[in-house]
Amino acid sequence: MFSKRRRWVVISLFAGSLLMMVGASSRGEGWVLGGRSAEVDLAETPILVPAAAAMPVGTYAIQGDPNLGAISAVVFEEGPRRWFATVLPTIPAHRTLAYRVAPQPETGPLGVRFRESGANLEVVVDDHLLTTYVPVSNSKPIFFPVLGPTGSMVTRSYPMVDVPGEDRDHPHQRSFWFTHGDVNGIDFWAEDKPGTPPEKRSRGSIRETSRRVVIEGPVLGRLETTDDWLAPGGRRIGRDRRTVTFYRTRAVRILDFEVTVEASDGPITFGDTKEGTFGLRLASSMDVNRKQGGKITNAEGLTDAKAWGKSSPWVDYVGPVEGRTVGVAILNHPQSFRFPTTWHVRDYGLFAANPFGGKDFKRPEWGAHTIPAGGTLRFGYRVILHEGDTATSHVAAHFEGYAHPPVLRLSEDQAAGGR
Repeated sequence: MFSKRRRWVVISLFAGSLLMMVGASSRGEGWVLGGRSAEVDLAETPILVPAAAAMPVGTYAIQGDPNLGAISAVVFEEGPRRWFATVLPTIPAHRTLAYRVAPQPETGPLGVRFRESGANLEVVVDDHLLTTYVPVSNSKPIFFPVLGPTGSMVTRSYPMVDVPGEDRDHPHQRSFWFTHGDVNGIDFWAEDKPGTPPEKRSRGSIRETSRRVVIEGPVLGRLETTDDWLAPGGRRIGRDRRTVTFYRTRAVRILDFEVTVEASDGPITFGDTKEGTFGLRLASSMDVNRKQGGKITNAEGLTDAKAWGKSSPWVDYVGPVEGRTVGVAILNHPQSFRFPTTWHVRDYGLFAANPFGGKDFKRPEWGAHTIPAGGTLRFGYRVILHEGDTATSHVAAHFEGYAHPPVLRLSEDQAAGGR
């Protein structure tokens, strides 16, 4: 169990935020966002920090680099908290930063928006579909389809849609999900066949119990859900809260996935198995084993099969889709459970972060873990959808911006200079 203060720190870090308070002008004349950049160059970097009550909820413009024009920012409320959010462009190392921040009217429908589609929820960025949240896909919630910055799908369609030429193995690997293969001895990773009567089911299921759009707009969209983990027969063994944040970015697509699992109905044990946990099944054309240019690379430079089962702060999976090289990188936050996680990443397109596969991954100290009754366990990941290979997409710089964002502060605007 975390202390109350520690819990707040972890949540802030998962959100990619900085541990500082946002200051505000009591006169409402504007602010300066300033400080020092990081020790290394950073790629596009989402910034989310606690905002002081004096800074009104609304949209803002950040100016400081004449080559970039205005950068959008927002202040929004989430429960008792108030946040300041923006996405800073590429930030060179060892720079003094000074951006002017002033209120501005919201400029139309551009940005991140959510659109209802029956029981599902579409996520669009500047009117282009990024993904669709599907709360019921046989046994679990998923995101499908998932489209990268080229507009092509980067996750497999099967078994939701039958597409000629795709792999048809492992039908439980449904696009983009979070679950595990042994939870109190119940398999939530594999699935019973669709339509199996309740009395004949042998696998667990995860069912959404609530959904809330926290914010949508010119900088980010945030979706929060709660879910019950159900044993065969419907008995609840625990629950989770998921927060997924989608950012409006220029060169790549960025989303943060944060989940807190709560042992609400007694202790929960995540068992020692490679079958887990935060996963995607990539487009079949990207598979390494097809030998069409697919490649797996982790932060230590291990590639393809050598990256399987290894601990690493990030892994990138690159391959061709519709004639263009695209990639999906998963970054593990330093405050996530058992950072740096081990990876169940396969040459046939499975891409999963799993900190519970000690026996298979030859990390016996990273086997089963029990959450005591009433306790929680937190996981944090950032997903980067990019075009190009690992180096040209600056995956390492994206990780630095996620794990160690620049330390900035807001103060009253007193004619500060630019960057």
